[in-house]
Amino acid sequence: MTLTSTITDRATIGDRVIVFGTFTNDSTGGTIETTLRVVEQFHIQHTGSAAVAETPSVNATLPLGDRTAVTIVTTSGKAGIWMAIGY
Repeated sequence: MTLTSTITDRATIGDRVIVFGTFTNDSTGGTIETTLRVVEQFHIQHTGSAAVAETPSVNATLPLGDRTAVTIVTTSGKAGIWMAIGY
C-alpha cells in the first residue's frame, strides 16, 4: 500500500487559497494532491500518541509552479496532517 491523502477543508484569504488535509502512509512517502495550480508553501506534521523519530519532509523545491501534487517523505506506518498555500 502507499500514501493516501484526503482534503478536509479549504479557505480563501485574499488572492491565496489554503488547503488542509490528512494522510496515512504504509511506505516511506508519496504524493499529496493539493488541487492548487501553484503551491507556494507546504506544511506537514505526523499525528498520533506515539513519538516519531524522524520528521516528515517535502521532497521538492518550493514554489511548485504548474504542479498540483507535492511529493513527501515520511516515516512508514504513520499518519498526519498537511496544509498547502498557493493559488
